[in-house]
This record gives sequence, C-alpha cells and structure tokens, in this order.
Amino acid sequence: MRIFVTGAAGFIGSNLCDRLLADGHDVCGWDNFSTGQSGFLDEALKNPRFRLLRGDNLDFCDLAAGMAGCEMVCHFAANADVRRGFEWPERDLQQNTMATFNVLEAMRKNAIRRIAFSSTGCVYGEAPVIPTPEDAPFPIQTSLYGASKAACEGLISAYCEGYGFHGTIYRFVSILGERYMHGHVIDFYRQVKEHPGFLTVLGDGSQRKSYLHVRDCVAGILYSTDFGDSLPTNGKFRIFNLGVDDFCSVRQSAQWICEEMGLTPEIRFTGGDRGWIGDNPFTYLDTGRICGLGWRPDFSIRDAIRSTVRWLAANPWAVKAAR
Repeated sequence: MRIFVTGAAGFIGSNLCDRLLADGHDVCGWDNFSTGQSGFLDEALKNPRFRLLRGDNLDFCDLAAGMAGCEMVCHFAANADVRRGFEWPERDLQQNTMATFNVLEAMRKNAIRRIAFSSTGCVYGEAPVIPTPEDAPFPIQTSLYGASKAACEGLISAYCEGYGFHGTIYRFVSILGERYMHGHVIDFYRQVKEHPGFLTVLGDGSQRKSYLHVRDCVAGILYSTDFGDSLPTNGKFRIFNLGVDDFCSVRQSAQWICEEMGLTPEIRFTGGDRGWIGDNPFTYLDTGRICGLGWRPDFSIRDAIRSTVRWLAANPWAVKAAR
C-alpha cells in the first residue's frame, strides 16, 4: 500500500516508517519538524519508496494535496507534552484535536478510508478499573492531552460511522527506546549527568507506571492494522491498548536508570502522590484484546528503560536537543 504517515520524523513515526518500508510499503512522510528530527529519517530517505514532505497539519490545503494518491493514513503527529499542558492549553486543542479534524477531512477529500491513530492511555484519566481494558468507563479527564486525544477518538469514530471510514485506535502507555527524546528517562538521565550526586524526582516515587519499547509498539501496530486489500471484517472502528502486562514504580525506574549509568546518586523526592497536575498515579492497561490476536511484547519494562539509557548515552546530541 501507499501509506501517509503524519509525524514521520518523530519518535514513533520514524520507527514506523522504517518498518513499513521494510515490509514493502510505499510511504509518504509528513512532518512540520517542530519536534521531529531529520536524522531519524536518514535510512528512510535512502529508500526510493519513501517521500518526505514538510508541512503542518493545520494547513489543510497543503495537507490534502500531500495526501493525494495514498491509500491509508497513520496519524502519529501530536503535541505530547502532558506535563506542561495547562501552561499552553491551546496546543493540545490545535495540534491534536484540530489537526486530527484536518487529517480526517483531507482523507475524505482524497477518498481515503483507512486510518491508524496513536491515542494514549491518558484518555482513561484515573481509571477505577486496573488493569484498564478498552471498554472501561471514561472518568473525568485529568489532563488536556488526554482530553484532546479523547476528542480525536470521538471524531474518528464519527467519521467511521458517517463516512464509511475504517479506523484503528491505539492507546499507548509511555513508549521508550531508540529515538526517545521526551519523558522521565531523559529527564533523569540529564540530571544525573549534570550532577551525579543527586537526582530530584517529582512526587514521592510511589507512582506506578507501565512502559513499552518502541519496537514492540510498532510491531503491535503492524500486527493488528489491516494493510491488505480488504477492509476489516470486525467493524469499522477498533481500539487496542498497547503495553506490557506489568508496571513499575517511579522509584524503581530511577534505580534502573542510575544502575545503567553506573552511578548511585541520592534520590530526592518532592513529595505527594503525583508529579504534576494531570499525572496519573497508576497507569496499567489491560492488553488482553491485542494479545488475544497473538501479539506479545519482547521487552520487559526494565529492559526497555535500560535500552533507552544506552541509546541516550550513544546519542548525546539527543540529550542536548531534547525539550
């Protein structure tokens, strides 16, 4: 197939492009490079079946023109800064919700019916059911990022119902691995590099989180997304949680990061059961639905965290360039 990937120069998007190309697809990458890294596409750009377009999802005319001739969209562009969402509330609305509306309208203009969308486990808020299944009732939203992604899901499901689209939604836990440039691992790594004697951790360290390696994330997407000539037979709209059947505390994660770095700093906690407004103190998704199809992750959480630290150590430019 010819697949249009938004956020192609981003962390997950670039890894997805590489895998799609390796599987024989033609890929048109789309990115505005606000956070994406051109170096992440070095291998893809060597492939004659890859075309890169620089553009913004908020520019509808350019987006629709760039999408022409494609058969499917993998929409992975987004503002993913959960922690600072309430400092710039317009970002999540514009870069997530409004951008997704433009993607859907550009698809409709080009008669493209398939979409795979990167959502988030944040849509569950502080879920009353742990581990949290896809059909768990939605509680009150606790972050603007989660609220914007929930709105995107609503738009996609409505387009599936009203315009005959076929959508697959992926609700991720936090993703780690090669090309990771945003989140707690890089924050802790950078701190310890700057002052090896101590590490400041937001909250009390008891927050429990689940993580997934990007290779397992991409494998799960490819395993459960229809890339064939026939449309899915089990409905127009599908949702899959992607994660591992496990979780760790922030305290454990900090210890694994420091162990991989060969350092033993004093860990200083700021206190409280969460790090910031909207921080969910317990994230653990039920992945039984996708595992029921036969998919299994290869990396444990500990291995994913340590693998990420090794990648950061081998790529100091990423630590310097990270937000």
